[in-house]
Amino acid sequence: MALRYQCVLLKLSGESLLGDHEAGIDPKRLEWITDEIAEAHNLGVDLAIVVGGGNIYRGRDADAYGIDRTCGDYMGMMATVVNGLALQAVLERKGLETRVMTAIHIHKVAEPFIHRRALRHIEKRRVVILCCGTGSPYFTTDTAGALRALELGADVFLKATNVDGVYSADPAIDGGAKLYEKLGYKDYLLSGLAVMDLTAVSLCRANNLPIIVFNLLERGNLQRVLTGAKLGTLLGEVKDA
Repeated sequence: MALRYQCVLLKLSGESLLGDHEAGIDPKRLEWITDEIAEAHNLGVDLAIVVGGGNIYRGRDADAYGIDRTCGDYMGMMATVVNGLALQAVLERKGLETRVMTAIHIHKVAEPFIHRRALRHIEKRRVVILCCGTGSPYFTTDTAGALRALELGADVFLKATNVDGVYSADPAIDGGAKLYEKLGYKDYLLSGLAVMDLTAVSLCRANNLPIIVFNLLERGNLQRVLTGAKLGTLLGEVKDA
């Protein structure tokens, strides 16, 4: 099966691991997602994953707990490590070699993110799981995904969601919402849509890195995206053939 993209950055939200649970990690959902990742890796793709922590804690909710935003964001970074270790454990049970790398030094459980070391892991066909976002508060894991994609020379930034792509409105509320097949960076930035962090999209725009927003929760979708199927929404300055 021919690959459209050889090196990819996959952004997984913490919420993607919830499944039927209100918080934490659903074992069935974890199996599902790691199956999809393993199948993609077996195609020969070089794969790095940025994972969020919203299933455990979100820094932006800090005010509700009487916690300042900076502290809350660091708490959220720690939550991403829990998710990253869970992904690592199950992927390695499935026979993949992995490395968890963090933007904050937690040397007992993960390697620090070092650009050249991460590239070397990818060269050796290891799945690199990137945690703690950028390592700084006030930046989302979407922005971390864009940053790492550029650092690692990814061909595309894949944002996995639980809907089919970017819609003109929330499809759960507006039955007439339109699914965009393609959307320019500028059009997205001016749209007011909240599917993806604007800083992340701006960073991709400045470096002409395409973004594909797609539904991970349909079996085989990750493989379809990697082999060039028209799926989800392509964000970028794309000209029609």
